[in-house]
Amino acid sequence: MKVLITGAEGFIAQNLIVRLKELADFEVVTFSRLESIEQLPLLVADIDAIVHLAGVNRPPTPEEFISGNTGLTEHLCNALLSSNRTIPVIFSSSTQAALDNVYGKSKLNAELVLRAYAAKSGAAVYIYRLPNVFGKWSKPNYNSAVATFCHNIANGLPIQINDANAALSLVYVDDVVDAFVGVLTNKQEFHTAEFCNVPVQYQTTVGQLAQQLQAFRDSRNTLITEQVGTGLARALYSTYMSYLLPKAFAYQVPKFDDPRGVFVEMVKTKDSGQFSYFTAHPGITRGGHYHHAKTEKFLVIKGQARFGFRHILTDETFTLLTSGDLPTVVETIPGWSHDITNIGDDEMIVMLWANEIFDRNRPDTIASKVIHS
Repeated sequence: MKVLITGAEGFIAQNLIVRLKELADFEVVTFSRLESIEQLPLLVADIDAIVHLAGVNRPPTPEEFISGNTGLTEHLCNALLSSNRTIPVIFSSSTQAALDNVYGKSKLNAELVLRAYAAKSGAAVYIYRLPNVFGKWSKPNYNSAVATFCHNIANGLPIQINDANAALSLVYVDDVVDAFVGVLTNKQEFHTAEFCNVPVQYQTTVGQLAQQLQAFRDSRNTLITEQVGTGLARALYSTYMSYLLPKAFAYQVPKFDDPRGVFVEMVKTKDSGQFSYFTAHPGITRGGHYHHAKTEKFLVIKGQARFGFRHILTDETFTLLTSGDLPTVVETIPGWSHDITNIGDDEMIVMLWANEIFDRNRPDTIASKVIHS
């Protein structure tokens, strides 16, 4: 399928272009503000679909809303009608099309132009009234609070909040792209009456947005990660990370040295424990304690290890041998004292997960030796 994307320099278009180029069945043709509208008849001559993303939302004069939104859409539809072909169009309108302002009216009029084209040609037109779209490559200090806040917080700049309780309706650019690709591949259409919907939308406030992004920033110091695996937090975290400069791609974490080796904490979670690693020199034993409730998972990633266990009531003992050559997770069990010894000739490196963040005031770590036969 050959797809023409207008507004090709915009951040939604850039995300869509990348996605379509990843798919084998698409050829992308682009139209941007650098090109003349006189080229439109030639561009639409042999395409199969259009994703119309071009528009203006911060022009120097109000008149440019009309020329940049309604006017360009008129030129595009005239070119389509002149081609005598039935070409479907996906259009990124705005929720402001329902409001009484110059920008909203220009978007509404563009919708009407497209509906007239659909009526004359019989072509399908998919109109998405998008709320605030956020994601990677969105321009800060332009028309997106998410982009501006991400850029400033990620780079140590102040942010300005006029009303922390102001509501924000958001859609993530990947979900927008998914919706568009779904229409192009006839796999899904999301309609509410006369409009299409991006199925995943988020509601938050300006204050909550700022707090979440600041928590992402602070996690490098506290090591406590936010719950970034699903939903809005996942999308915001991905967006926030995209605004880091290359010099900020890496950061150091504390390292604790002693004669046995080193211990390094990597990341902590709010409700699912923490990850760390430690080393041990040949012949060194680490551990020698038990827990009442805490559990751990050990994975030797380099070297050879002997795990020893002793039940603190029955004195039953158990020994396990593992190595980095055969990845094996060894779990510690409440009520069993345990230790780990490097029985190899080289440094041993062990990854460790504990089901809770270490609390120095209540460590749940009681010294108790393991007797080895």
